[in-house]
Amino acid sequence: MFDKILNSIDDVVWGIPTIVLILATGLVLTIRARGLQFTKLGRAFRSIFKENEGRGELSGFSALCTALSATIGTGNIVGVATAIASGGPGALFWMWAAAILGTATKFAECMLAIKYREVKEDGHVLGGPFYTIEKGMGKNWKWLAILFAIFGVLAGLLGIGTMTQINGITSAVNMAFDPQNANIAFTIGEKSYTWATVIGGAVVTIAAALVILGGLKRISKVAEKIVPAMAVIYIFMGVAVLIMNATKVPAAFALIFKSAFGSSAVTAGVSGYIIKMVLDSMQKGIARGIFSNEAGLGSAPIAAAPVQTNEPVEQGLVNMTGTVIDTLIVCTMTGLAIVIAFYGDIIAPGGIVFETVEGKLAMISTWNKGLEGANLTAAAFSRVLGGDGYSVKFLLMLCLAFFAFTTILGWDYYSEKCLEYITNGRMKLVFIYRLIYIFAIAIGPYFTVNAVFTIADITNGLMAIPNCISLIVLSGVVAEETKKYFAKYPTL
Repeated sequence: MFDKILNSIDDVVWGIPTIVLILATGLVLTIRARGLQFTKLGRAFRSIFKENEGRGELSGFSALCTALSATIGTGNIVGVATAIASGGPGALFWMWAAAILGTATKFAECMLAIKYREVKEDGHVLGGPFYTIEKGMGKNWKWLAILFAIFGVLAGLLGIGTMTQINGITSAVNMAFDPQNANIAFTIGEKSYTWATVIGGAVVTIAAALVILGGLKRISKVAEKIVPAMAVIYIFMGVAVLIMNATKVPAAFALIFKSAFGSSAVTAGVSGYIIKMVLDSMQKGIARGIFSNEAGLGSAPIAAAPVQTNEPVEQGLVNMTGTVIDTLIVCTMTGLAIVIAFYGDIIAPGGIVFETVEGKLAMISTWNKGLEGANLTAAAFSRVLGGDGYSVKFLLMLCLAFFAFTTILGWDYYSEKCLEYITNGRMKLVFIYRLIYIFAIAIGPYFTVNAVFTIADITNGLMAIPNCISLIVLSGVVAEETKKYFAKYPTL
């Protein structure tokens, strides 16, 4: 019953209007910034390691790692699997579409966050969509800024920051150490929890508490070390999958494109489901894509605001590379591994088999029934890479655990800054919030995967709406600032 209520709310929040708003925002900004995600991408990557001068608390690289720590997480491993399981392989195409347009969105929102940030008397920096709305759109729109900040707090506390991440970690730990669920610690209703889940959840909660209570600089230092190392390991696994299955990659891409537009469903008896199939793929793909790379969500600008720079456009370029790394590289590897593993027997000649499940058209692979979340992705990698299976699951568990752990840290920072804006800098309330946040991490393992991801989808969508409105309104400012910067610095 609870899941049905959440799904109904999710369908409203992530309905066609929200999807159109997010895509339209990316399209408008792509046009106003003259497609810089295509023409300036090389320059953006070269700018990552450039030493910046100016006011601020973090280097550009630290800010990018802090932002990536919040984006490269369960969305890349669990979220992609959930999207494909719910919306079919076509969901991956819509993740790409959202990411391509979202790269321009990420550039614009991070650039504006630096332009409109506030540097406090003690050197402390606060910035993000709330100040972009208040200062860029005017005081009359402060209510929209406050609304964004409220949604940001809820997203961190109830959605993307706590429960989804710890749930993903404990699922992966359980998968690695007790896949048969042989050692039950306790049961709640019909759901039993193993000692692996309980101990894993406790360890992560304690570790997160130690870092969170240390503040921004400790979070950024941890992110700088963990994010690059885990990304390299996971990308290495992804490349291995593609190399070992190179002959299946073209067919996997073909299936993804066909599924995205429903063309593969035009067979006797199922043509009436085409529109629903496409909408499911689009909704799940875009929602999970935003969950993964956070373009348009308004979170990354909060990390970008404290950067030591006097050039907002330059840091906008740096931050937009995060969307490319997160979705177009990491999520693509995950998605292709799942498609190859689950649909490897039907992407060969012979066509796709469909059946109706609970009123929804589903592409069927008997091998993947009953799997979800991290277990689904781990099973895909194990099947494709071969070997004993355990080694792959253990490596995936490590990647997921560290990715999700840094996401927990990054979203604590985001939601704290939103709360700081709402409360006018009352740090005692922020400290109390940290304790509540840690408590939410502790109870996260005991919610269902579908429930926590649906809650995350809802809060993400609510954040994106006011942020995208401000970006469209201020697109002229984005165009003007971008033009001035490249006229001033035509080369790096």
